Amino acid sequence: MPDGPFSLANYTEFDFTYGKWTRHVFRRGAGPAVIVIHEIPCIHELVIRFADRVAAAGHTVFMPSLTGAPDHEVTRGYVLRTFGKAICVQREFNIWAAGRSSPIVDWLRALARKAHEECGGPGVGAIGMCFTGGFALAMMTDPSVIAPVLSQPSLPLSISAKNRKSIDVSPEEIGIIRTRLEDENLSILALRFDGDPAVPAERFDFLRHCFGNRCETIELPADSAAPNPLGGRPHSVLTVGLRDDDPAGPTKRTEEHVIRFLGNRLHATL
Repeated sequence: MPDGPFSLANYTEFDFTYGKWTRHVFRRGAGPAVIVIHEIPCIHELVIRFADRVAAAGHTVFMPSLTGAPDHEVTRGYVLRTFGKAICVQREFNIWAAGRSSPIVDWLRALARKAHEECGGPGVGAIGMCFTGGFALAMMTDPSVIAPVLSQPSLPLSISAKNRKSIDVSPEEIGIIRTRLEDENLSILALRFDGDPAVPAERFDFLRHCFGNRCETIELPADSAAPNPLGGRPHSVLTVGLRDDDPAGPTKRTEEHVIRFLGNRLHATL
């Protein structure tokens, strides 16, 4: 694997099995646990950059590899091949249907329980990105998960009005989450770039309708994003779209807000 500034060489590795799935997991840091769930196509350099910063802020990062080859170069062709495989082959993911979580979420909940048992603290944070964005929300049905971040949640695919006004979480799960938010004084953080067709504005309206002021939504101006080397509209808030060269800009302030959100919740009673 590459051993550049943002490298998996700085992580320990293990396989985690739950149910019928085994996935490779990368771990780094110390303190309460945060599950960082990568975007399409894989755990790439900029996902690692974000995970490094979460770890540096006093957390143990658990980063499972769900698709693609870790540290693989991100090209347009590799993104399309990986996404095609997720649609056609990997039945762990609910790509199309509204109001239903992906089967792999059960595995992620089990990983969160393991992480909480090993790392302690009041609970676990979970950050989903792109096609995994809604996974962080669905994981909240497990009591261990207390700080979910939904970064550009892109499922179900926005192929219909129904899909645009929903997320890949079932009504039953939403009910459990709503109760937990109130009973435990918890909150959700959701991020998107304005005008991103993969994360329609109606989806964030739906989140606000479901969770009210328990869901903080941040919708960044499209022109605040770093240029996407693969082209297309700004999408990935915490990785490709993050402007490290503008420390006072909206994307960098959002990254800092996410890390502060995790710290405030996960270190609250330590």
